[in-house]
Amino acid sequence: MLKNTRKKKDKKNEISIIGRLRGWFYHGRFIGFDIQSIIMTVLTALTIVTTVIMGLLLYNRFKMAIKQTAITNTESMVENTVEKVDADLLNVRQITNAMNYNIIQEYDISSQEFNRQFSLLYEINIDKIQSMALYDDDGNLLTAEPVAVQKDGAESSEQDWYQNAEADIENIHFSTPHIQNLFVDGTYRYHWVVSLSRSVDINDGEQPGSGVLLVDMKYSVIEDTLSRINDASNEIYYYLCSRDGRMIYHPRGIDMDRGYFKEDYREAATYEDGTYELTVNGKTSNVIVSSVAYTGWKVVGVVPESVQIASINRFRYYIITTVIILMMMLLGVNRIISKKISRPILKLNESVKAYEAGGPTDIYIGGSSEIRHLGYSVQKSYEQIEVLMQEIIREQTERRKSEMDALQSQINPHFLYNTLESITWMVEAKKNLDAVFMISELAKLLRISLSKGRTVIKISDEIQHSRSYMNIQKVRYKERFQVEFDINEEINDYCTVKLIVQPILENAIYYGVGNMDEDDGGKITIRGEKKDDDIYISVEDNGMGMSEDVVENILKDNNKVPKHGSGVGLINVHSRIQLMFGNEYGLEVYSEPDEGTKIVIHIPAIPYTEENREQLETQNYGKGE
Repeated sequence: MLKNTRKKKDKKNEISIIGRLRGWFYHGRFIGFDIQSIIMTVLTALTIVTTVIMGLLLYNRFKMAIKQTAITNTESMVENTVEKVDADLLNVRQITNAMNYNIIQEYDISSQEFNRQFSLLYEINIDKIQSMALYDDDGNLLTAEPVAVQKDGAESSEQDWYQNAEADIENIHFSTPHIQNLFVDGTYRYHWVVSLSRSVDINDGEQPGSGVLLVDMKYSVIEDTLSRINDASNEIYYYLCSRDGRMIYHPRGIDMDRGYFKEDYREAATYEDGTYELTVNGKTSNVIVSSVAYTGWKVVGVVPESVQIASINRFRYYIITTVIILMMMLLGVNRIISKKISRPILKLNESVKAYEAGGPTDIYIGGSSEIRHLGYSVQKSYEQIEVLMQEIIREQTERRKSEMDALQSQINPHFLYNTLESITWMVEAKKNLDAVFMISELAKLLRISLSKGRTVIKISDEIQHSRSYMNIQKVRYKERFQVEFDINEEINDYCTVKLIVQPILENAIYYGVGNMDEDDGGKITIRGEKKDDDIYISVEDNGMGMSEDVVENILKDNNKVPKHGSGVGLINVHSRIQLMFGNEYGLEVYSEPDEGTKIVIHIPAIPYTEENREQLETQNYGKGE
């Protein structure tokens, strides 16, 4: 009942506040703010519309002009290319005519003068002609330059150039580029050629006949012409194809063969001379087509859309300048209004950034009602986050301390039992001095183990604990091994986690020298030194050693190492060090079978003071820096 009454009151208050705000609005208290927003909106909209319209007009104007310029230049280049290709083909046709009228029809093909004139004409035009050959009407080779031997199996009468010449004896026939593989060439090189063929009359003594003249024009003549033109162009390119849609030259011919580039040249070959638009792979290009006289070949110039876009981008300065002028007009008109509106937001943003940088939760609350409400909400949220973070840190600290204590408490009881039994045996055997020594060392060991409940102790205390432990073990093992402590006194007054050396010594005894005979010279060496900002304490024995598999897993998986020996173990020591100092510290294990084992403790060099000890145990060390 009470809850329902409170809900009704809250709802009523909410309605009252909303009504009050509406009243303020209708009475003009917020009209100024809304008008400012309207003015800013209108001016911004006008500026954007004007900018867009001006940009579109300029863009379209430049686009049309640049497109027309590119097409005009390409048309001119195509015509020049047609003239150059036509001139090259005309030159070769003239050579063919000279061979027919001035040599073949003037001299007997069996005469030496014919062969001399035939060779001379080839030598004169060797820069354009790859080879020349004369065949009879049965397709037999009569003569050729520079090689006069035809390959076995090369049936000339079955090739297109021969059949075209036989079918149409009045004209000179041009082939598309191909590899000439008719003649025996000692260099074993293959040449790309354009073959010209025509039917000719032959004088062979008193027996007139007919045959076919073959002139192989070097493909490089056409290739060089078109290459120079393409090299001089940027993204505009030119190619040559036959009227039946076969490619003669393309600057990206290799890419086309490999499927990296696509060109719709077959469609372009069907066009009459003129300018067209083609769409390939969703991209529009302007193509200019012009035919080469006599052959009907098509020179095609392609102006990609990207060329036009690139050219338009060169004029972006003018468009950007116009946009900047319009924007400056907007900024000049709206400067006062923008300051009034943005100042509270900027202050709120700065206070949030200051908090994110580690400052106090002093969030700015000011400006319009919406901004004030937002600042108040952000401040309350950050305050709640601070409380939650402190609680999480406290819980994590307590959990880490609990983990540390749990690991610390895993002390092997067997050592204590065995030591007490040894003392009992000594008393019964009336070895009182040995019993007193054992009790004294055990007392030192337990005093340091307890350490008034502290987890962090001096290195000197840890070393003393290890000495007491080894003194007891030497008595138990009847001096079957030697122990040497080589500790630099410089490290005595630094912090360490207690009980990290003793478990390693225990492992060295159980796994290393404990089972060795006295004559084997078992030895355990404990060294300690400071290097740079770190401290290294090593325990080395010359015992049995460990296999590579055990070394690899000894700090990772306790299930893969022997179960006997230390109940605390190396994983325990490694975990306690990392829990206290971080993952960059811990143990390093080096061992080989029958060579011994060396375990290195790596901890930071932190001077032992009560303040440092308390901060380490509460996991607060270094956080105040």
